[in-house]
Amino acid sequence: MADALQQFLRAKVQSITFRAGRLSRLTPQDVGIRPRDVPYAPSAAHFAAANARLGEIDRDVRRALSRLNGRLRDAPPTSDEVLERNALLEREIDRARRAYGLFFDVFSQRGTRFAPALAACDAIAVDCFQAVRKAAPGLLHGPMLKPVTYLEHGFSPATFRRGVLLSRLLGERNPFPLIRVPYERVEAPWGMGVILHEIGHNLQADLGIWQETQVALQRRVLHATGNPWLTRLWGRWHKEIFADLIACLLGGPASVHSMKDFLAYPPSRVLTFHPLSAHPTPFLRVFIQAEMLRRMGFLRRARDVRDNWNRLYRARLPGARIPRLLLCTAARLIPHVVDEIAFQPRRGLAQRALVDVVPFWPSDQERIDRAAESLARGHIPPGVPPRHVVSASREALERRLASPEHISRTVLNHLVKLGVRDARTPGLGVTLAA
Repeated sequence: MADALQQFLRAKVQSITFRAGRLSRLTPQDVGIRPRDVPYAPSAAHFAAANARLGEIDRDVRRALSRLNGRLRDAPPTSDEVLERNALLEREIDRARRAYGLFFDVFSQRGTRFAPALAACDAIAVDCFQAVRKAAPGLLHGPMLKPVTYLEHGFSPATFRRGVLLSRLLGERNPFPLIRVPYERVEAPWGMGVILHEIGHNLQADLGIWQETQVALQRRVLHATGNPWLTRLWGRWHKEIFADLIACLLGGPASVHSMKDFLAYPPSRVLTFHPLSAHPTPFLRVFIQAEMLRRMGFLRRARDVRDNWNRLYRARLPGARIPRLLLCTAARLIPHVVDEIAFQPRRGLAQRALVDVVPFWPSDQERIDRAAESLARGHIPPGVPPRHVVSASREALERRLASPEHISRTVLNHLVKLGVRDARTPGLGVTLAA
């Protein structure tokens, strides 16, 4: 019986030894990237960053394997010792499996029919970072790997910021921003104002103003209300409000229409309140963006957004599941919130305000309007930034200048060409250059 047990344990060790180290490197060929997919694929630098992370984990795998085999070479170990050392090695292999699986899933999508649309989303993300580089040189330090977009079946877009600890990876750091897009949204450019929101999260993190924004907002709300509960609540919402407001600056009024589209649901969903949610209750969220449009100078558009939202939900407010104190103070607080986040100088922005770092001028909207009309004729004028092409697609849809199919085809083809061009330009295809 003892010999049979030893035979089993030796086989178990041989099996895990075979598995250890098999997930230490990814290549474009490993994930199915064909020559025709290369223009849409993540850069060599993204593969290198993924492999650097896999290499770090692999070194831990090999150390655990060495400890296991070293113990076996000593005096015959007990079965408990073998199982314990084996479990320690299995833990490291699990880390490798999770990291490898994430990168494989993200990279391999660039060999599917969605690859051009994903490359278009990458082009939008790069443009948003470059907008900050242009308006405020020096705020984003050094070259940084650009965001990579990938598809998932989740309901809404999401992002995983650069350097954030991912529970999916058992606490490993994310080496470059990942932007998740639902499958059916990636080919609908008029809805990508929501993507601008996700890019906004990454900009806030990379600019290093996360904590400063929260503290400033809490101080402002407390001064305006004297209420600790409201202070905590609005402070908890600071990340999502920041992302909404910077999306307004990146895309203009069209980004608000995209978000309004995303948030418009039956009153039972919109007029509800989750006390621990990081997102403002949907009913108030659109009014926050309308106030931002007003402050940006788009008075008529801001009024239209407020009026439309009120027509949808105001009559149902008596039955809303939103605390009365929150509703009663919102109209007074929202201008404070928008002013503090978007219009007050921040130390982390070199004493500039968000509207200085990501400016949006009336001339930008005029160019978007002209691009929408050109889009209806099947082309995008040269020089329109990708983020504004997204806005033009929204304007074209709402004004019924072209069919959704025509808008999607024209915009995605244009953005893909821009992305392929930039991928061949040093400093843009690989990193977000200074």
